[in-house]
Amino acid sequence: MCAQKARPQILAPTIEQMAALAEDALSNIPQKLLKPLSSLAILVEDFPDEDICEAMNLETPFDLLSLYQGLSLNYYSTKDTSAKFDRLFLFRRSILDYWIDSGDDLYAVVRHVLIYEIGHHYGYSDSEMEEMERLADEEEANTPAGRA
Repeated sequence: MCAQKARPQILAPTIEQMAALAEDALSNIPQKLLKPLSSLAILVEDFPDEDICEAMNLETPFDLLSLYQGLSLNYYSTKDTSAKFDRLFLFRRSILDYWIDSGDDLYAVVRHVLIYEIGHHYGYSDSEMEEMERLADEEEANTPAGRA
C-alpha cells in the first residue's frame, strides 16, 4: 500500500472568524464609501431566516450571500426618525459555498460582498460599486504590508 501524503486540514471559519474577516475587509474599503456608516450594523449568520427566504422567494437559503435591510441613504429624509437600525447580513454558509466554487480568496469574496451591500445602503449603481471595488483594490495594493 502506498503511503498517502498528509494534507493540511482546512476548516471553514466560524461565524466569529467570518465577522473578524469582515472587519478586516471593512478596514480596506475606500473611506469615501464608509463615511456615514455609524448606523449600519454588520451581522454574520449561517443562513437567512425563514421569513427572508419566503419574502425573497428563495429556492434554497444558499441562494443569498448577503442582504441589506433598511432604507438606502438616498431615500432618507431629514424628517425620518427610523426606530430600526440598518443592517447588513453576511450569510456565512452561502459565502463559503461561493468561495469554494469560485476558487477566489475568501477575504476578497467577503470584501466584494461588503462593498456591494454598503453600496446598496448608499443607493449606488452597479457601476459606482465597481468603481469602489477598483479603488479598494488600488488602496490595498498600495498598502506596504498588504492588508492593514
